[in-house]
Amino acid sequence: MKIVFLAPFGIRPKGTVIARMLPLAVELQQLGHTVTIVAPPYTNPEDSGKTELLRGVRLINAVLPTCGKRFGAVPLAWRMFRAVLAEKPDIVHLFKPKGYGGLAAMLHISLQRIGIRLAPLIVDSDDWEGTGGMNDLMSYSLLEKRLFAFQEQWLSERSVGVTVASRTLEDLTGDMGVAAERIIYLPNGVTSTPAGDGARIRHKLHIPAGAPVVLLYTRFFEFAQERLYRVFAGIARRVPDVHFLVVGKGKNREEELLEAASRDMGFDTALVMAGWIEPEEIPDYLAAGDVAIYPLDDTLVNRAKCPAKLTELLSAGIPVVADRVGQAVEYIAHGLSGILCDPVASEQMIDETVRLLTQHETAIPLGAEGKRSLLEHCNWIDSAAKLDIFYRSVVTP
Repeated sequence: MKIVFLAPFGIRPKGTVIARMLPLAVELQQLGHTVTIVAPPYTNPEDSGKTELLRGVRLINAVLPTCGKRFGAVPLAWRMFRAVLAEKPDIVHLFKPKGYGGLAAMLHISLQRIGIRLAPLIVDSDDWEGTGGMNDLMSYSLLEKRLFAFQEQWLSERSVGVTVASRTLEDLTGDMGVAAERIIYLPNGVTSTPAGDGARIRHKLHIPAGAPVVLLYTRFFEFAQERLYRVFAGIARRVPDVHFLVVGKGKNREEELLEAASRDMGFDTALVMAGWIEPEEIPDYLAAGDVAIYPLDDTLVNRAKCPAKLTELLSAGIPVVADRVGQAVEYIAHGLSGILCDPVASEQMIDETVRLLTQHETAIPLGAEGKRSLLEHCNWIDSAAKLDIFYRSVVTP
């Protein structure tokens, strides 16, 4: 079959295309399908109009309008829709029921409803977008918030199926009135990859080879920043030679605030800020950590999200101390493949992290089992096979 994935944004710097769409596309092509990704490259405007090949998958970057965001939304959605039509697909799969791709998908479904024969359209949801979800986190205008909440409901109800990345999204989609047989649970997965070169990163960042390293791989919005400061300060008091390697970037000066807090709370000499790094270097940075922490406040947006960064940490074989929220419970068996903490108990995350930093005989097997379990139960090969079965069920011969 010819399949078109509609992307929510460009290939850089956000993660959904690389972390979710591309691995699925690669494995679907291994099953004999042809997959094309159509993206609105407003996050990487330098690629406007370019077609490129990513791991054997063709990516078409729609041409960006020159009339700005407000007046360019409809023209960009129209160009994405035309790009989809040009591929003559058997299946169209929209990733994130919102934004430009969402507008193109709404046009697609509307034309179907007046009798025009077009390919079946499936929606993928990997975040809750409406009230209590991403709308509450992002600096969208009121009009955008209303549009995205409407798109999420309208598209989910009218598509032939909805792939969801978390159990919470599965429940929320069912609450919209989508029948259970039209919902496919498809959490973020992993593929087996070689271990990264952590020693190179330690040398690059001037971290002593034998120093204990706590890794935080984050976008910062999943937790209260003050809680992170308490956790870092508590670990530093008990493990004086610890280093905190922070990989990732926030949107609201979180790095500056963390650096200021580190000076006030006495862990500034332990803090190493790597910032945003190129995707191909991520395995090396992850391998530089001895223990990773993954804090998650117990909010709807966190319960609904499927944290790709958590899967990357686990698949790197690093022992992970995470909060017991949402998909973390699906990915980690407490005490066997990682550690789960109460999200309101900072001391518990401190205690467990210190224990793993000082008890290598516990930490190393825990990390190995986290990797093994994830590869067995959440891999993209099995997910693509499941999706292939569903695709075939909705395509009219």
